[in-house]
Amino acid sequence: MDVILLEKIENLGDLGDKVSVKPGFARNHLIPKAKAKYATEENLKEFEVRKEELEEIAKENLAKAIERKEKIDGFTITISTEANEEGMLYGSIGPYEIEKQLEENDHIIERKEIRMPDGAIKKTGEYAISIHLGTDTNAIINLIVETNN
Repeated sequence: MDVILLEKIENLGDLGDKVSVKPGFARNHLIPKAKAKYATEENLKEFEVRKEELEEIAKENLAKAIERKEKIDGFTITISTEANEEGMLYGSIGPYEIEKQLEENDHIIERKEIRMPDGAIKKTGEYAISIHLGTDTNAIINLIVETNN
């Protein structure tokens, strides 16, 4: 199924690109969230009329993401938890705990923005955590996990 992208989508395309996606992805994700429209002649004409407006919105979103990145990039948070003698945690540290620590330090982020490709943290140590603030905008925070026993 062909759709016209109304914003830049990672691993798919840029604003205005006509891409082919699976029908379920278009119907259930892209179209309901106003990220794309069906690639009909009528929608192509409508897109050309709205193109400047959509580009302006994309610029504003990028500027907001860069501003948020400047505030949070390089920030360090420390989480104290219980662990055994080898440094293995009793439990794990996931996006919820990281989001909670950032909010306590007046950095408002959404849990879905936290990227942990290796999964939850289960050992003490220092970690670099990626925060995905928008398309092409990522911040890195430092996480120190230490024992409190």
